[in-house]
Amino acid sequence: MLTAFIADDEIWIIRGLQKLLSKTGYDVTVVGTATDGFAARQGIASLKPDMIFSDIRMPGMTGLELLKLLPEISPHSRLILISGYAEFSYAQEAVQNHAFDYLLKPIKEDELERVVRVLSESKGSRRPPLDKRQEPVIPESMVDNVISEIRKRYAENLSLTELAERNSVSPGRLSTMIKEKVGMTFSDLVVSLRMQKAKELLMNDRLSIQEIAEEVGYNDYFYFTKVFKRTENISPSKYRKTLSKI
Repeated sequence: MLTAFIADDEIWIIRGLQKLLSKTGYDVTVVGTATDGFAARQGIASLKPDMIFSDIRMPGMTGLELLKLLPEISPHSRLILISGYAEFSYAQEAVQNHAFDYLLKPIKEDELERVVRVLSESKGSRRPPLDKRQEPVIPESMVDNVISEIRKRYAENLSLTELAERNSVSPGRLSTMIKEKVGMTFSDLVVSLRMQKAKELLMNDRLSIQEIAEEVGYNDYFYFTKVFKRTENISPSKYRKTLSKI
């Protein structure tokens, strides 16, 4: 059995994640929850869960601050950050402090299942705390192949955990290598490629914005619009209108 702790200042995120965990097919018990960082620290130190899902931004203490405290309060726990796209500017700091993985809101069931599967498979021979582990040397050609795959499959439901598992490396280490190679995190790269393609498709008036969203990997029209506006500082519809004036 795996134990989990969820920390997020939005209770509906906690409830939704609890429901998704119950659907993974793995024996996962949520042993505690918290809606602020201080309560999360206390709960984690007491319960020592196998996995921790923590929002990056919370009242009292951020997810990144919790991550830095893990070697002291619960060294065998694995922390998975959950975040909206706008907060992924913190990803490099998270990698440096050994975050196990990142899940972008809204959390997808299959991405969560992959994280739980990796943790479940590793629990049988529990590894030493992350701050004491040595990462293997990663060939540059492997990183190039991963980046090439991302560029080809960016519109698919591709996850960092999946890529890391197939290449026998931790998600955090792979994210660091991608960052060093292209100057952005895995998630930033995926979003950048999606937005680049979306802008190209917006030039075609015959395609609806919903069709474009689906074409670049978003089933949720409103979420696509939100991400587009965050990255381009303009909504897709207004962007399309500016093209017609050129």
